[in-house]
Amino acid sequence: MTASTGTDESSGTHIGAFIALVAGAVAMGASPIFVRLVDVGPTTSAFWRVALALPVLWAWDRYEARTAPAGSNGKLFSLPIVLAGIFFACDLFFWHLAILNTTVANATFFATTAPFWVLFGTWLMKSEHIGRSVVVGLGLAMIGGGLLVGESMQVDPERLSGDLYGLITAVFFGCYFLAVGAARKTHGAARITFASTIITALILGVVALIREQNFFPDSAASLAMLFALALVSHAAGQGLLAFSLGHLPATFSSLVIFLEAIAAALFGWIILSEPISIIQAIGGAVILLGIWIARPQGESLEERP
Repeated sequence: MTASTGTDESSGTHIGAFIALVAGAVAMGASPIFVRLVDVGPTTSAFWRVALALPVLWAWDRYEARTAPAGSNGKLFSLPIVLAGIFFACDLFFWHLAILNTTVANATFFATTAPFWVLFGTWLMKSEHIGRSVVVGLGLAMIGGGLLVGESMQVDPERLSGDLYGLITAVFFGCYFLAVGAARKTHGAARITFASTIITALILGVVALIREQNFFPDSAASLAMLFALALVSHAAGQGLLAFSLGHLPATFSSLVIFLEAIAAALFGWIILSEPISIIQAIGGAVILLGIWIARPQGESLEERP
């Protein structure tokens, strides 16, 4: 009976982690809309996204520290956490530039290559076993991502810089995944999200002050969007992602970027009245099929903490 209970608890934990992954994807998928509705520069909005989330993340870290076993949460600024903060600062810097310098569809399309970089980094470091189902699932998800945003893609020489920013975003997001995955071996999700956000905020704050003049929002509506960006897309989105990476393989969890694309399309339809075509709907279905095929099973789950 004991072994069966342990198996049931482990299965429940992984189901909970998957639900957290999906919820985090939806929260992060709203970020392009929030960014488009603020009246500050791209780097400044990225700074406020992380800075305004710090009080909530600090409270979560304090709660986690009180409830976790003594000495189990690691020091505040370990190497993986510092790297996660640096990588995420670079990710946000280029992501916000991509959103404002090319179409949302183009930026999303190039950002969806992030799982490829996670897969490549995992293979390079041999940190996880990569099964055939993961490769097939990733391939299907990338095809689905292409169908989802392909109709809205625009080949325009004037937007090449924005397209490039989207591709660079994917590389840094992939590195961020790997760093958080490494940090989760010795740290709780709250500690990683809070400490790495401090690093990210410091970097983006300096860059924003150097690059941009309009540091504070000019309207209450813009301020509300910045708080939504901080609390929904960062505190909730990144926090749930960090939690899931403690229980699911990074290669599978990286497919969250495709769920983000689906969420972004749905938000665009609901909030901005942007229609969803049959091809886009098929693309979303192919993404979900790819994620289902790539889902961790058996041994891959047992290797997680």
